[in-house]
Amino acid sequence: MLRDLGLLLARLLLGSLFVMAAISKLSNVDGTAGYFASLGMPLPMLVAWGSAGFELVAGLAVLVGFRTAIASILLALFSAVAGYLGHYGQGGADPMLMLMHDQAFAKDLAMAGGFVALAIAGPGAWSIDGRRPGRDPVPEHRSGHPLRLG
Repeated sequence: MLRDLGLLLARLLLGSLFVMAAISKLSNVDGTAGYFASLGMPLPMLVAWGSAGFELVAGLAVLVGFRTAIASILLALFSAVAGYLGHYGQGGADPMLMLMHDQAFAKDLAMAGGFVALAIAGPGAWSIDGRRPGRDPVPEHRSGHPLRLG
């Protein structure tokens, strides 16, 4: 029960971060696209809508524990790439901006690690994956393989 509570808490904390980020992007798509344009990304409006949609869908999947391993691996990759593109080496000559971007990059890498851990640990019993017939919310107990993507 403690394990399931911990996994639920992990899913709520990690997933809600991405749902809130998606809502923020969707609340100001022009500003988000402007930030992406300032990074030199092509088609910044498409990137803004695409990243917001991905964050919303994947964040909700983690929140409710649906296809948790797949959503977690995708969000781990997204976090690492977004951290690198959006924060690594940013800030120019302003030491405060450099510090902010360094911390944001470290946060993105830490989130990637949390998502990898969640993919390996499984969603726990209090999840859609844990309630699906024939599914084990703790995959390593039955199959011997800690990460099952199907």
